[in-house]
Amino acid sequence: MSEIICHICPRHCHMQEGQTGFCRARRNTDGKNICVSYGKLTSLALDPIEKKPLYGFYPGSLILSAGSFGCNLACPFCQNHEISMHGAEDTRTYDLSPEELCTLALSHPESIGVAFTYNEPLISYEYVLNAARLLKAHGLKVVLVTNGNAELPVLEELIPYIDAMNIDLKGPPAFYRELGGDYETVKQCIQYCAARTHVEVTSLIVPGKNDSEEWIAQEAAWLSSLDRNMILHITRYFPRYHYTIPATEKQVLYRLKETAEQYLHNVYLGNV
Repeated sequence: MSEIICHICPRHCHMQEGQTGFCRARRNTDGKNICVSYGKLTSLALDPIEKKPLYGFYPGSLILSAGSFGCNLACPFCQNHEISMHGAEDTRTYDLSPEELCTLALSHPESIGVAFTYNEPLISYEYVLNAARLLKAHGLKVVLVTNGNAELPVLEELIPYIDAMNIDLKGPPAFYRELGGDYETVKQCIQYCAARTHVEVTSLIVPGKNDSEEWIAQEAAWLSSLDRNMILHITRYFPRYHYTIPATEKQVLYRLKETAEQYLHNVYLGNV
């Protein structure tokens, strides 16, 4: 049996023939790393662009949002765990080719394009890439909402077709170890993409995990070194999935916003 190593993200899953990686979207088929979620959508909706959240990219517009299944992180507070923490056999999907997605997007003239969101889009980057090429050819915008936990070659292939991204920066390195991600990889993603397209960053503030002023100051100072005008979304956590930690106190969010504003011009609160 032929083992392969997946190089989509830092997990570098070792997959034997027929085995699926941690993300549930990649499988070793005949010694090839196949995207089993290709063209299989679980969610499709017309959303305000601010819901992504993107506040500095075509504000007031609508965008067609598409999601599949699977994720390469294991966030115990995930709001979309019904699709992100499941594979094809556990999730209801429907097939939509890149061509069909483009046709659907064009049928909504009120929409500026397509956002790949709800689950982690970079684990299915081939579908995103093929759809993005078609969307761009028809003058539509392409948005990614991502955890940024992807290797650089994936980003290099996609970035020429991406108009805007919201990238999570979830917390300090210790928090990423708990979630199964890599802090430095996410920082590399933000730095690389922010130099090439519109990037906004989101941090969901979980009590006791990433709610210290020291961490927020460190994050905001680093983002400011890339671009003082970069938009940071500081978002309120609520108990979800496996986490029963009480919701973040609003006063904590206000204090963290003030801290971040010492370094960044554009800091917004979410879910308050």
